[in-house]
Amino acid sequence: MELKNKKVLVAGSGKSGIGAANLLKKVGAVVTIYDGNVKLNKEDILAKLDNKENVDVILGELKEDVIKQFDLMILSPGIAIDAPFVNDVRDNNVPIWGEVELAYVVGKGRLAAITGTNGKTTTTALVGEILAAYYKDVNVVGNIGTPYTLTAFDSTEDTVTVAEISSFQLETIHTFKPDVSAVLNITPDHLNRHYTMECYTNVKMSIAMNQDENQPIILNYEDEILREYAPKLKNKIVWFSSKNKLEEGVYLDGKNIMYAENGEKRVITTTEDTTLVGIHNVENIMAAIGISVNMGVPDAVIKEAIKKFKAVAHRIEYVDTIDDVIYYNDSKGTNTDASIKAIQAMTRPTVLIAGGYDKKVTFDEWAKELEGKVKCLVLLGETSNQIADTAKKYGFENIIFTKSLKEAIDECKKNAQQGDAVLLSPACASWDMFDSYEQRGDMFKDYVKKLK
Repeated sequence: MELKNKKVLVAGSGKSGIGAANLLKKVGAVVTIYDGNVKLNKEDILAKLDNKENVDVILGELKEDVIKQFDLMILSPGIAIDAPFVNDVRDNNVPIWGEVELAYVVGKGRLAAITGTNGKTTTTALVGEILAAYYKDVNVVGNIGTPYTLTAFDSTEDTVTVAEISSFQLETIHTFKPDVSAVLNITPDHLNRHYTMECYTNVKMSIAMNQDENQPIILNYEDEILREYAPKLKNKIVWFSSKNKLEEGVYLDGKNIMYAENGEKRVITTTEDTTLVGIHNVENIMAAIGISVNMGVPDAVIKEAIKKFKAVAHRIEYVDTIDDVIYYNDSKGTNTDASIKAIQAMTRPTVLIAGGYDKKVTFDEWAKELEGKVKCLVLLGETSNQIADTAKKYGFENIIFTKSLKEAIDECKKNAQQGDAVLLSPACASWDMFDSYEQRGDMFKDYVKKLK
Protein backbone atom coordinates (compact mmCIF):
# COMPACT_ATOMS: atom_id res chain seq x y z
CA MET A 1 0.00 0.00 0.00
CA GLU A 2 1.23 3.44 -0.94
CA LEU A 3 0.98 5.42 2.31
CA LYS A 4 1.30 8.98 1.00
CA ASN A 5 -1.98 10.90 1.48
CA LYS A 6 -3.69 7.86 2.98
CA LYS A 7 -5.92 8.50 5.99
CA VAL A 8 -4.45 6.38 8.77
CA LEU A 9 -5.84 5.78 12.25
CA VAL A 10 -3.19 5.01 14.87
CA ALA A 11 -4.71 3.11 17.79
CA GLY A 12 -2.84 3.73 21.03
CA SER A 13 -0.98 6.81 22.25
CA GLY A 14 1.92 5.12 24.02
CA LYS A 15 5.48 4.63 22.73
CA SER A 16 4.41 2.32 19.89
CA GLY A 17 1.56 4.55 18.74
CA ILE A 18 3.66 7.70 18.79
CA GLY A 19 6.45 5.92 16.90
CA ALA A 20 3.97 4.80 14.24
CA ALA A 21 2.45 8.28 13.98
CA ASN A 22 5.87 9.89 13.55
CA LEU A 23 6.79 7.46 10.77
CA LEU A 24 3.46 7.94 9.01
CA LYS A 25 3.94 11.70 9.03
CA LYS A 26 7.38 11.27 7.44
CA VAL A 27 5.92 9.26 4.55
CA GLY A 28 3.13 11.76 3.95
CA ALA A 29 0.12 10.01 5.47
CA VAL A 30 -2.79 11.88 7.08
CA VAL A 31 -2.69 10.78 10.72
CA THR A 32 -5.32 10.52 13.44
CA ILE A 33 -4.42 9.12 16.86
CA TYR A 34 -7.09 7.20 18.78
CA ASP A 35 -7.12 6.25 22.46
CA GLY A 36 -10.09 4.87 24.37
CA ASN A 37 -8.98 6.59 27.59
CA VAL A 38 -11.13 9.74 27.85
CA LYS A 39 -9.02 10.99 30.77
CA LEU A 40 -6.06 11.67 28.50
CA ASN A 41 -5.31 15.18 27.27
CA LYS A 42 -5.17 15.70 23.50
CA GLU A 43 -2.46 18.35 23.74
CA ASP A 44 -0.30 16.08 25.88
CA ILE A 45 -0.53 13.38 23.21
CA LEU A 46 0.28 15.80 20.38
CA ALA A 47 3.26 17.14 22.34
CA LYS A 48 4.91 13.70 22.06
CA LEU A 49 5.04 13.94 18.25
CA ASP A 50 7.96 15.18 16.18
CA ASN A 51 5.47 16.93 13.90
CA LYS A 52 1.93 17.50 15.18
CA GLU A 53 0.78 19.58 12.20
CA ASN A 54 -2.62 18.40 10.90
CA VAL A 55 -2.72 15.46 13.34
CA ASP A 56 -6.11 14.82 14.93
CA VAL A 57 -6.76 13.00 18.22
CA ILE A 58 -9.89 11.02 19.10
CA LEU A 59 -10.54 9.93 22.69
CA GLY A 60 -13.23 7.63 24.03
CA GLU A 61 -15.72 6.03 21.65
CA LEU A 62 -14.79 5.35 18.03
CA LYS A 63 -17.98 5.66 15.98
CA GLU A 64 -18.68 3.69 12.82
CA ASP A 65 -19.11 6.74 10.57
CA VAL A 66 -15.62 7.86 11.67
CA ILE A 67 -14.09 4.43 11.10
CA LYS A 68 -15.29 4.40 7.50
CA GLN A 69 -13.20 7.49 6.74
CA PHE A 70 -9.89 5.66 7.16
CA ASP A 71 -7.81 3.70 4.65
CA LEU A 72 -5.75 1.89 7.27
CA MET A 73 -5.40 1.38 11.02
CA ILE A 74 -2.08 0.85 12.82
CA LEU A 75 -2.74 -1.12 16.01
CA SER A 76 -0.37 -0.79 18.97
CA PRO A 77 0.72 -4.21 20.31
CA GLY A 78 -0.71 -3.56 23.77
CA ILE A 79 -4.24 -3.53 22.32
CA ALA A 80 -5.88 -6.92 21.85
CA ILE A 81 -6.83 -7.81 18.29
CA ASP A 82 -10.30 -8.84 19.50
CA ALA A 83 -11.02 -5.57 21.33
CA PRO A 84 -14.54 -4.36 20.43
CA PHE A 85 -13.39 -1.29 18.49
CA VAL A 86 -10.85 -3.41 16.58
CA ASN A 87 -13.64 -5.75 15.56
CA ASP A 88 -15.64 -2.71 14.42
CA VAL A 89 -12.72 -1.56 12.28
CA ARG A 90 -12.35 -5.05 10.82
CA ASP A 91 -16.09 -5.28 10.12
CA ASN A 92 -15.82 -2.07 8.10
CA ASN A 93 -13.09 -3.60 5.94
CA VAL A 94 -10.38 -1.22 7.07
CA PRO A 95 -6.99 -3.02 6.88
CA ILE A 96 -5.25 -3.46 10.24
CA TRP A 97 -1.46 -3.39 10.49
CA GLY A 98 0.82 -3.40 13.49
CA GLU A 99 3.82 -1.13 14.00
CA VAL A 100 6.17 -3.92 12.85
CA GLU A 101 4.35 -4.32 9.54
CA LEU A 102 4.42 -0.55 9.05
CA ALA A 103 8.15 -0.32 9.76
CA TYR A 104 8.89 -3.27 7.51
CA VAL A 105 6.94 -1.77 4.60
CA VAL A 106 8.80 1.54 4.92
CA GLY A 107 12.23 0.17 5.85
CA LYS A 108 15.10 -0.97 3.61
CA GLY A 109 18.05 -3.32 3.93
CA ARG A 110 18.33 -6.75 5.54
CA LEU A 111 16.46 -7.97 8.60
CA ALA A 112 17.05 -10.58 11.32
CA ALA A 113 13.95 -11.12 13.47
CA ILE A 114 13.92 -12.95 16.79
CA THR A 115 10.99 -14.23 18.83
CA GLY A 116 10.32 -16.87 21.48
CA THR A 117 8.96 -16.98 24.99
CA ASN A 118 12.29 -16.44 26.72
CA GLY A 119 15.75 -15.21 25.82
CA LYS A 120 14.65 -12.72 23.13
CA THR A 121 16.22 -9.64 24.65
CA THR A 122 19.59 -11.24 25.43
CA THR A 123 19.78 -12.91 22.03
CA THR A 124 18.73 -9.78 20.17
CA ALA A 125 21.26 -7.64 22.04
CA LEU A 126 24.03 -10.18 21.37
CA VAL A 127 23.18 -10.47 17.66
CA GLY A 128 23.17 -6.69 17.51
CA GLU A 129 26.68 -6.55 18.99
CA ILE A 130 27.95 -9.24 16.62
CA LEU A 131 26.52 -7.63 13.49
CA ALA A 132 27.67 -4.15 14.57
CA ALA A 133 31.21 -5.52 14.81
CA TYR A 134 31.07 -6.41 11.10
CA TYR A 135 28.55 -4.13 9.38
CA LYS A 136 28.63 -0.32 9.40
CA ASP A 137 24.90 0.44 9.70
CA VAL A 138 23.11 -1.75 12.27
CA ASN A 139 19.85 -1.00 14.08
CA VAL A 140 18.65 -3.02 17.08
CA VAL A 141 14.92 -2.49 17.44
CA GLY A 142 11.56 -3.86 18.48
CA ASN A 143 10.49 -5.17 21.86
CA ILE A 144 14.03 -4.57 23.17
CA GLY A 145 13.20 -0.88 23.66
CA THR A 146 13.74 1.10 20.44
CA PRO A 147 10.61 1.06 18.24
CA TYR A 148 11.21 -0.39 14.79
CA THR A 149 9.32 2.60 13.43
CA LEU A 150 12.01 4.94 14.79
CA THR A 151 14.73 3.69 12.43
CA ALA A 152 12.78 2.50 9.38
CA PHE A 153 12.56 5.82 7.52
CA ASP A 154 16.32 6.49 7.55
CA SER A 155 17.35 2.94 6.68
CA THR A 156 19.09 2.21 3.35
CA GLU A 157 19.86 -0.89 1.30
CA ASP A 158 23.06 -1.20 3.35
CA THR A 159 21.23 -1.17 6.69
CA VAL A 160 21.08 -4.33 8.78
CA THR A 161 18.25 -4.45 11.30
CA VAL A 162 17.97 -6.82 14.26
CA ALA A 163 14.45 -6.93 15.68
CA GLU A 164 13.07 -8.50 18.85
CA ILE A 165 9.48 -9.37 17.97
CA SER A 166 6.79 -10.25 20.52
CA SER A 167 3.72 -12.41 19.94
CA PHE A 168 1.60 -9.26 20.26
CA GLN A 169 3.51 -7.69 17.37
CA LEU A 170 3.28 -10.83 15.22
CA GLU A 171 -0.52 -10.82 15.40
CA THR A 172 -0.69 -7.94 12.93
CA ILE A 173 1.95 -8.76 10.30
CA HIS A 174 1.05 -9.33 6.64
CA THR A 175 4.09 -8.96 4.35
CA PHE A 176 6.77 -9.00 7.08
CA LYS A 177 9.60 -11.18 5.72
CA PRO A 178 12.89 -11.44 7.64
CA ASP A 179 16.04 -12.55 5.83
CA VAL A 180 16.77 -14.70 8.89
CA SER A 181 14.25 -15.49 11.61
CA ALA A 182 14.59 -17.28 14.95
CA VAL A 183 12.20 -18.85 17.45
CA LEU A 184 14.12 -19.55 20.64
CA ASN A 185 11.52 -21.57 22.54
CA ILE A 186 7.79 -21.77 23.19
CA THR A 187 6.43 -22.22 26.70
CA PRO A 188 3.08 -21.12 28.24
CA ASP A 189 2.80 -17.33 28.37
CA HIS A 190 0.25 -14.60 27.61
CA LEU A 191 -2.62 -17.09 27.63
CA ASN A 192 -4.86 -14.28 28.88
CA ARG A 193 -4.30 -12.78 25.41
CA HIS A 194 -3.89 -15.80 23.13
CA TYR A 195 -6.21 -18.15 25.11
CA THR A 196 -4.66 -21.47 23.99
CA MET A 197 -1.14 -22.83 23.47
CA GLU A 198 -2.08 -23.74 19.90
CA CYS A 199 -2.97 -20.13 19.14
CA TYR A 200 0.13 -18.83 20.94
CA THR A 201 2.35 -21.25 19.01
CA ASN A 202 0.82 -20.36 15.65
CA VAL A 203 1.32 -16.65 16.32
CA LYS A 204 4.97 -17.17 17.27
CA MET A 205 5.65 -19.30 14.20
CA SER A 206 4.04 -16.74 11.90
CA ILE A 207 7.40 -14.95 11.99
CA ALA A 208 8.38 -17.30 9.15
CA MET A 209 5.13 -17.34 7.19
CA ASN A 210 6.43 -15.19 4.31
CA GLN A 211 9.97 -16.55 4.18
CA ASP A 212 10.99 -18.62 1.17
CA GLU A 213 12.89 -21.93 1.07
CA ASN A 214 16.27 -20.17 1.00
CA GLN A 215 15.67 -17.96 4.05
CA PRO A 216 16.75 -19.62 7.31
CA ILE A 217 14.81 -19.96 10.53
CA ILE A 218 16.87 -20.74 13.65
CA LEU A 219 15.09 -23.15 16.00
CA ASN A 220 15.78 -24.77 19.39
CA TYR A 221 16.06 -28.54 18.95
CA GLU A 222 15.39 -29.09 22.66
CA ASP A 223 11.96 -27.50 22.40
CA GLU A 224 9.38 -30.21 21.77
CA ILE A 225 6.80 -27.79 20.38
CA LEU A 226 9.29 -26.50 17.80
CA ARG A 227 10.32 -30.01 16.75
CA GLU A 228 6.67 -30.92 16.22
CA TYR A 229 5.94 -27.72 14.29
CA ALA A 230 9.05 -27.79 12.07
CA PRO A 231 7.61 -30.07 9.32
CA LYS A 232 5.00 -27.37 8.58
CA LEU A 233 7.71 -24.84 7.66
CA LYS A 234 8.78 -24.29 4.07
CA ASN A 235 11.97 -22.37 4.76
CA LYS A 236 15.46 -23.59 5.63
CA ILE A 237 15.72 -24.83 9.24
CA VAL A 238 18.91 -24.35 11.25
CA TRP A 239 18.69 -26.12 14.61
CA PHE A 240 20.65 -25.37 17.76
CA SER A 241 20.97 -27.79 20.65
CA SER A 242 22.47 -27.78 24.14
CA LYS A 243 22.01 -31.57 24.61
CA ASN A 244 22.41 -33.22 21.19
CA LYS A 245 25.32 -33.31 18.77
CA LEU A 246 23.73 -32.28 15.50
CA GLU A 247 24.80 -33.29 12.00
CA GLU A 248 23.67 -29.83 10.82
CA GLY A 249 23.34 -26.73 12.98
CA VAL A 250 24.79 -25.31 16.21
CA TYR A 251 25.48 -27.59 19.15
CA LEU A 252 27.40 -27.97 22.39
CA ASP A 253 30.27 -30.47 22.52
CA GLY A 254 31.77 -30.31 25.99
CA LYS A 255 32.84 -26.67 26.35
CA ASN A 256 32.93 -26.08 22.59
CA ILE A 257 30.06 -24.50 20.68
CA MET A 258 30.15 -26.06 17.23
CA TYR A 259 28.68 -25.21 13.84
CA ALA A 260 28.00 -28.12 11.52
CA GLU A 261 27.29 -27.36 7.88
CA ASN A 262 27.51 -29.42 4.67
CA GLY A 263 29.32 -32.25 6.42
CA GLU A 264 31.92 -29.97 8.04
CA LYS A 265 32.15 -29.10 11.74
CA ARG A 266 33.98 -26.15 13.26
CA VAL A 267 34.40 -24.55 16.69
CA ILE A 268 32.90 -21.06 16.87
CA THR A 269 33.58 -20.33 20.55
CA THR A 270 33.56 -21.98 23.99
CA THR A 271 31.44 -21.63 27.11
CA GLU A 272 34.53 -20.21 28.83
CA ASP A 273 34.52 -17.24 26.44
CA THR A 274 31.40 -15.66 27.94
CA THR A 275 30.38 -14.04 31.23
CA LEU A 276 26.75 -15.09 30.82
CA VAL A 277 25.55 -17.66 33.38
CA GLY A 278 23.23 -20.65 32.95
CA ILE A 279 22.57 -23.21 30.21
CA HIS A 280 19.74 -21.01 28.90
CA ASN A 281 22.33 -18.37 28.04
CA VAL A 282 24.42 -21.00 26.24
CA GLU A 283 21.31 -21.62 24.14
CA ASN A 284 20.92 -17.88 23.54
CA ILE A 285 24.54 -17.75 22.37
CA MET A 286 23.99 -20.70 20.04
CA ALA A 287 20.91 -19.03 18.57
CA ALA A 288 22.90 -15.82 18.07
CA ILE A 289 25.63 -17.80 16.30
CA GLY A 290 23.07 -19.43 14.01
CA ILE A 291 21.59 -16.04 13.13
CA SER A 292 24.95 -14.31 12.67
CA VAL A 293 26.49 -17.01 10.48
CA ASN A 294 23.44 -16.88 8.23
CA MET A 295 23.69 -13.08 8.13
CA GLY A 296 27.19 -13.45 6.69
CA VAL A 297 29.37 -12.64 9.71
CA PRO A 298 32.79 -14.41 9.85
CA ASP A 299 33.45 -16.83 12.72
CA ALA A 300 36.29 -14.79 14.21
CA VAL A 301 34.10 -11.69 14.48
CA ILE A 302 31.36 -13.72 16.17
CA LYS A 303 33.79 -15.19 18.70
CA GLU A 304 35.26 -11.83 19.65
CA ALA A 305 31.84 -10.16 20.03
CA ILE A 306 30.64 -12.97 22.30
CA LYS A 307 33.72 -12.49 24.51
CA LYS A 308 32.96 -8.78 24.94
CA PHE A 309 29.19 -9.12 25.49
CA LYS A 310 27.76 -8.40 28.96
CA ALA A 311 24.41 -9.53 30.37
CA VAL A 312 21.49 -7.26 29.57
CA ALA A 313 19.78 -5.35 32.36
CA HIS A 314 17.06 -7.18 34.31
CA ARG A 315 18.07 -10.67 33.16
CA ILE A 316 19.94 -12.40 36.03
CA GLU A 317 21.72 -9.09 36.42
CA TYR A 318 24.27 -8.89 39.24
CA VAL A 319 23.33 -5.97 41.50
CA ASP A 320 25.56 -6.08 44.57
CA THR A 321 27.09 -8.21 47.31
CA ILE A 322 26.12 -7.13 50.83
CA ASP A 323 27.31 -9.08 53.91
CA ASP A 324 28.34 -11.95 51.58
CA VAL A 325 24.81 -12.13 50.15
CA ILE A 326 24.65 -11.72 46.35
CA TYR A 327 21.63 -9.87 44.94
CA TYR A 328 20.41 -10.62 41.39
CA ASN A 329 17.80 -8.73 39.38
CA ASP A 330 15.82 -10.97 37.04
CA SER A 331 12.79 -8.73 36.64
CA LYS A 332 12.71 -9.78 32.96
CA GLY A 333 11.69 -13.24 34.23
CA THR A 334 8.04 -12.47 33.51
CA ASN A 335 6.90 -16.08 33.04
CA THR A 336 7.46 -19.39 34.77
CA ASP A 337 9.94 -20.82 32.27
CA ALA A 338 12.18 -17.75 32.43
CA SER A 339 12.10 -17.84 36.22
CA ILE A 340 12.91 -21.56 36.25
CA LYS A 341 16.04 -20.84 34.22
CA ALA A 342 17.08 -18.12 36.67
CA ILE A 343 16.55 -20.43 39.66
CA GLN A 344 18.59 -23.15 37.94
CA ALA A 345 21.41 -20.68 37.33
CA MET A 346 21.82 -19.96 41.06
CA THR A 347 24.81 -21.64 42.73
CA ARG A 348 23.94 -20.52 46.28
CA PRO A 349 20.96 -21.15 48.61
CA THR A 350 18.46 -18.60 47.36
CA VAL A 351 15.83 -16.30 48.83
CA LEU A 352 13.42 -15.77 45.94
CA ILE A 353 11.05 -12.85 45.32
CA ALA A 354 8.15 -13.81 43.06
CA GLY A 355 4.61 -12.82 42.12
CA GLY A 356 2.86 -10.20 40.04
CA TYR A 357 0.28 -9.80 37.30
CA ASP A 358 -1.90 -12.83 36.57
CA LYS A 359 -1.42 -14.08 32.98
CA LYS A 360 -3.65 -17.13 33.59
CA VAL A 361 -0.87 -19.70 33.69
CA THR A 362 -0.13 -22.46 36.20
CA PHE A 363 2.92 -22.58 38.49
CA ASP A 364 3.34 -26.33 38.94
CA GLU A 365 6.53 -26.82 36.92
CA TRP A 366 8.01 -23.71 38.50
CA ALA A 367 7.15 -24.88 42.03
CA LYS A 368 8.90 -28.21 41.42
CA GLU A 369 12.18 -26.29 40.98
CA LEU A 370 12.12 -24.75 44.46
CA GLU A 371 13.22 -27.84 46.38
CA GLY A 372 16.96 -27.87 46.98
CA LYS A 373 17.48 -24.43 45.44
CA VAL A 374 15.21 -21.94 47.21
CA LYS A 375 15.32 -21.65 51.00
CA CYS A 376 12.66 -18.97 51.36
CA LEU A 377 9.94 -17.67 49.04
CA VAL A 378 8.92 -14.02 49.37
CA LEU A 379 5.69 -13.21 47.51
CA LEU A 380 3.95 -10.03 46.36
CA GLY A 381 1.32 -9.08 43.81
CA GLU A 382 -2.02 -10.50 42.74
CA THR A 383 -0.71 -14.03 42.11
CA SER A 384 0.71 -14.43 45.64
CA ASN A 385 -1.97 -16.79 46.92
CA GLN A 386 -1.97 -18.92 43.77
CA ILE A 387 1.81 -19.28 43.88
CA ALA A 388 1.79 -20.08 47.60
CA ASP A 389 -0.91 -22.74 47.18
CA THR A 390 1.02 -24.35 44.33
CA ALA A 391 4.33 -24.28 46.25
CA LYS A 392 2.67 -25.91 49.29
CA LYS A 393 1.22 -28.62 47.05
CA TYR A 394 4.81 -29.65 46.33
CA GLY A 395 5.92 -29.49 49.93
CA PHE A 396 7.45 -26.01 50.07
CA GLU A 397 6.29 -24.19 53.22
CA ASN A 398 8.77 -21.38 53.96
CA ILE A 399 6.68 -18.57 52.44
CA ILE A 400 6.43 -14.88 53.35
CA PHE A 401 3.71 -12.57 52.01
CA THR A 402 4.50 -8.89 51.44
CA LYS A 403 2.58 -5.88 50.17
CA SER A 404 5.37 -4.00 48.39
CA LEU A 405 8.74 -4.55 46.76
CA LYS A 406 10.43 -2.57 49.52
CA GLU A 407 8.88 -4.84 52.15
CA ALA A 408 9.90 -7.90 50.12
CA ILE A 409 13.54 -6.79 50.04
CA ASP A 410 13.51 -6.06 53.77
CA GLU A 411 12.26 -9.61 54.37
CA CYS A 412 14.98 -10.99 52.12
CA LYS A 413 17.64 -9.19 54.14
CA LYS A 414 16.22 -10.70 57.36
CA ASN A 415 16.14 -14.23 55.96
CA ALA A 416 19.32 -14.35 53.86
CA GLN A 417 22.52 -15.52 55.54
CA GLN A 418 26.17 -15.28 54.55
CA GLY A 419 26.75 -17.35 51.42
CA ASP A 420 23.14 -16.99 50.19
CA ALA A 421 21.73 -15.27 47.12
CA VAL A 422 18.65 -13.04 46.82
CA LEU A 423 16.93 -13.33 43.46
CA LEU A 424 14.11 -11.21 42.07
CA SER A 425 12.59 -13.48 39.42
CA PRO A 426 8.83 -12.91 39.59
CA ALA A 427 7.57 -15.53 37.08
CA CYS A 428 4.85 -12.96 36.37
CA ALA A 429 4.37 -9.72 34.50
CA SER A 430 4.71 -6.45 36.40
CA TRP A 431 1.52 -4.67 35.41
CA ASP A 432 -0.39 -5.18 38.66
CA MET A 433 2.04 -2.97 40.63
CA PHE A 434 4.50 -1.43 38.15
CA ASP A 435 4.50 0.22 34.73
CA SER A 436 6.95 -2.29 33.32
CA TYR A 437 9.45 -4.98 34.26
CA GLU A 438 12.16 -2.33 33.78
CA GLN A 439 10.61 -0.13 36.46
CA ARG A 440 10.30 -3.13 38.79
CA GLY A 441 13.93 -4.08 38.21
CA ASP A 442 15.23 -0.54 38.64
CA MET A 443 13.33 -0.17 41.92
CA PHE A 444 14.77 -3.47 43.11
CA LYS A 445 18.30 -2.26 42.36
CA ASP A 446 17.68 1.05 44.12
CA TYR A 447 16.30 -0.64 47.24
CA VAL A 448 19.22 -3.09 47.33
CA LYS A 449 21.77 -0.27 47.14
CA LYS A 450 20.10 1.33 50.16
CA LEU A 451 20.62 -1.81 52.26
CA LYS A 452 24.29 -0.93 52.75
